[in-house]
Amino acid sequence: MHTILGAGGPVANALTQELINANQTVRLVSRKPVQTTAANVTWQKADLLNYDEVLSAAKGSTVIYLVAGLVYDAAIWKQQWPVIMKNVINVTKATGARLIFFDNVYMYGLVNGAMTEDTPYKPSSVKGEIRAGIANMLMDEVKAGNIRATIARAPDFYGTDSTNSFIDMMVLSNYAKKKPAQWIGDPDKKHNYIYIPDAGKAVFLLGQNPDSDNQIWHLPTAPAITGRQFLDIAANTYQIKPKFMRIRKFMLWIFGLFKKVIMGTVEMYYQFDHDYIFDSSKFEKAFNFKPTSYADGLKHMSQTFYKPI
Repeated sequence: MHTILGAGGPVANALTQELINANQTVRLVSRKPVQTTAANVTWQKADLLNYDEVLSAAKGSTVIYLVAGLVYDAAIWKQQWPVIMKNVINVTKATGARLIFFDNVYMYGLVNGAMTEDTPYKPSSVKGEIRAGIANMLMDEVKAGNIRATIARAPDFYGTDSTNSFIDMMVLSNYAKKKPAQWIGDPDKKHNYIYIPDAGKAVFLLGQNPDSDNQIWHLPTAPAITGRQFLDIAANTYQIKPKFMRIRKFMLWIFGLFKKVIMGTVEMYYQFDHDYIFDSSKFEKAFNFKPTSYADGLKHMSQTFYKPI
């Protein structure tokens, strides 16, 4: 049985679909109900901050996937992430299941060059410090031989109708309405974006291959390109001119005074005014996986979530 902790989000949904396609038995776990019509999928309510509830939801699991997303607030992250990780580690020990943790790149901080699985943790933000702490907590248990676990790490994503993706909400949604896009940071700096369906397929492959356990994997992502290049591809997809408004750090801070979630992005601004190069060659070679090109991913988005008006 494959148990998804934090079901209902973009990556969890993509992973769920891959498991359904493979006729796997799936248990979705979250605080809010997740609707499904698949015969081999069930939902169970659990709060990841409650060990007993997580243990009850994970009983009988072969593989546990931790793909939870918390409110984008450093104070909440500091309070809740260590508790969640401790609970999931202990549940993994109790069930004997394999664990796959879907992670981001905040713990690397500002990197000069490409981010690889061997890049040291030098966080440039409070959120990065928290992510470094829980990643180390997990891998310390692996090194001690207490659990079998994997970290599946991904950069910023696109490919959904989620408000958590600025590409989807500020670029594709706007271009679909024939409006100028909004771009955070320096449009002449390079950045990678993982396509959500690729992320789901990649986490699925890790779950199907026990030989991938006990290490870190960067999930398959198309090469880094500049913001202007990305905007050109997106505009070409929607057959409009690549017009955009640049959002600088001070503007984010001003917006953040009225919306706390936006304020949470201010400390991460370094990711958008410096090159952000994510290297996924290890995964691509090991699994013979070619990431979806930006052109193909954006074309699919224009045919599904953000159709031209």
